[in-house]
Amino acid sequence: MLEDLPFGSYAELRRAFRWQVPERFNIGVACVDRHEPGDLALVAVDPQGGVREHTFGDLAKSSNRLANALRGRGTGAGDRVAIVLPQRVETGIAHLATYKLAAIAVPLSPLFGHEALRFRIGDSGARVVVTDARRLDVVREAIAELADVEVLVVDGARRERTDFWEALRAGSDTFTAVSTRPDDPAMLIYTSGTTGPPKGALHGHRVLLGHLPGFELMFDRFPQDQDRAWTPADWAWAGGLLDLLLPSWYHGRAVIGTNRTSAFDPGWAEQLMREHRVSAAFLPPSALRMMRQADSTMTGSALRTVMSGGEALGAETLAWSREHLGLEPNEIYGQTEANLVIGNSRGVWPIRPGSMGRVYPGHDVQVLDADGGLAAPGRVGQIAVRVPDPVCFLGYWNRPEATAEKVHDGWPYTGDLGRVDDDGYLWFTARDDDIINSAGYRIGPGEIEDCIASHPSVANAAAIGVPDEMRGQVVKAFVVLVPGCEPSESLEQEIRAMVRTRLATYEYPRDIEFIDELPTTTTGKVRRVALHLREKERHHQH
Repeated sequence: MLEDLPFGSYAELRRAFRWQVPERFNIGVACVDRHEPGDLALVAVDPQGGVREHTFGDLAKSSNRLANALRGRGTGAGDRVAIVLPQRVETGIAHLATYKLAAIAVPLSPLFGHEALRFRIGDSGARVVVTDARRLDVVREAIAELADVEVLVVDGARRERTDFWEALRAGSDTFTAVSTRPDDPAMLIYTSGTTGPPKGALHGHRVLLGHLPGFELMFDRFPQDQDRAWTPADWAWAGGLLDLLLPSWYHGRAVIGTNRTSAFDPGWAEQLMREHRVSAAFLPPSALRMMRQADSTMTGSALRTVMSGGEALGAETLAWSREHLGLEPNEIYGQTEANLVIGNSRGVWPIRPGSMGRVYPGHDVQVLDADGGLAAPGRVGQIAVRVPDPVCFLGYWNRPEATAEKVHDGWPYTGDLGRVDDDGYLWFTARDDDIINSAGYRIGPGEIEDCIASHPSVANAAAIGVPDEMRGQVVKAFVVLVPGCEPSESLEQEIRAMVRTRLATYEYPRDIEFIDELPTTTTGKVRRVALHLREKERHHQH
């Protein structure tokens, strides 16, 4: 989408960009049917190290077969198809077939338990669930009280009507995809639920087009010859699905899929990227920190560009990346409702450590004050995205009140606080409900967490505000230590002094608790709400 535009400067790129959204657009067709059938689309790596390659022709025929099979079972336009699978070829086939049918894909993490699945499957009204044998019992428990839900099982018992591949073999490999409009619903992605019950963000087929400018820039002028992309991020998350899998296929480039749900292993990741010549990688901040601790290196590999998002990397991780990866990661920002609207592209504009980057072409993102006006540079306000915008959601599934609450006067508010500097770089401050109010100061936890995590004994950290009679709130830090390090009073004093010195005297954690691990969502974000609940329970006990 940016191929014919000048890359001379950020300002020129912003001025020259125009959306090219056709009257008819279908994600399934755009991602596989228009490519050369013999071109490589997916390198599927199983947990035992086995490798199987799939071409675009393979995916086109398999998705056609599944679309025919689903239609034969009564699934049609607007019906929901839940996909509970890790990174494997069947996941991609299920998505493509669903889009071709004009049905709605509901990607769900394979790490979800039965209660999480029950809520999302029930809330979406999915009529089909595609899963594998490993997760079948959990899925069956989830849908036990739900009516008219059919399960298609990958790796299931053969010669059963519910077997995924048996269903495909029974269908024709010829299918005429439904001619969908850009605004026709394509996918329903549930929010992580950090601030309340998960809500289904409904996106149209246009959402893929909306991701392309940011995708092409965050991966430094993607695609280039022989590009291969990989991320450890779950394809059920917008980050894995819309920041990597689908845009890579749109551009006709191969993706590495790893059928793996165990904890991130930096040694394994380094070997995988070298062996399969990964050139473009989406590595979350936690993965980069673990690679740093493991002293990993990617110099001399095919890796040419890395994107990271979800939280700030910090200057030290960026410096380590320059030395050990041979590049600076491009940090990006977005959320389920409006993803990939801000970020970096180190070849087009310089990275400023700690910044989220600049607004990508085609999007209008502003920092708004309490009255809905533009906040002055340097002033903290709500980050908001102007609609219409192809990347923005159509609305929350069956929640018009929540949609109305989210969108004000043409601006979907992200719920995140930030500021913009004189050069257009945006700086994240905090979630609106994560702000710590201490003695009149409004403190965002992200900066404190990044500072604490830079200590050589610290693996990860989270900060929240806890009640204080004198100050209203004070900062409390939850700290996870690296293996081999033990909690001590002297370490607590080091951490406090470091925050007090590097940030501000009012930001240092007056209370520090060492814990084994932080509570996180399935996308890897720290659930500060769980830490708040933990503190409330402790307060009631005392």
